[in-house]
Amino acid sequence: MSKKNNIILIGFMGVGKGTIARALVKKTDFFAVDTDDLIESAENKKIKKIFKEEGESYFRDLEKKCALWLEKNVDNTVISTGGGFFRQENIHKIGKIIYLESSFEGILNRIHSAPNAKNKLKKRPLLSDLEEAKKLYNQRIKDYEEVADIKIDVENRTIDEIVKDILGSIL
Repeated sequence: MSKKNNIILIGFMGVGKGTIARALVKKTDFFAVDTDDLIESAENKKIKKIFKEEGESYFRDLEKKCALWLEKNVDNTVISTGGGFFRQENIHKIGKIIYLESSFEGILNRIHSAPNAKNKLKKRPLLSDLEEAKKLYNQRIKDYEEVADIKIDVENRTIDEIVKDILGSIL
């Protein structure tokens, strides 16, 4: 099966995957979906509640189901992913994988400077313990780099610059 014409945005939570996906949609004829939103819709529950009530392995199973659905049904779409979605075995069959790269501090600065910073932090329970979050960040960096087809540095750059970079590297 040939690779689908999708753009998959991976990177640590809070790096800007959703924001950049929406900006890409405005510059292309692509749609956008968010894997966490798809899972929340399917379960009729927030991710935070799924983790709390069902546990992480249940959530990872939902991600797998989502990845298989995306591979089968979705094309010409920008897919923003949850922080751990990059581990899906079929991710390379879904589309071109773009790793949005930033330092941990850069991500925290981005979240804290957002107009809705409180909500952004509430949506990310893993960021409530910064020491643990930093550990997770450090564990994942190498994995993101290995999975990615393309790396885009997003730190201290405007959304327009990032979008231009992404489009320049895939078109």
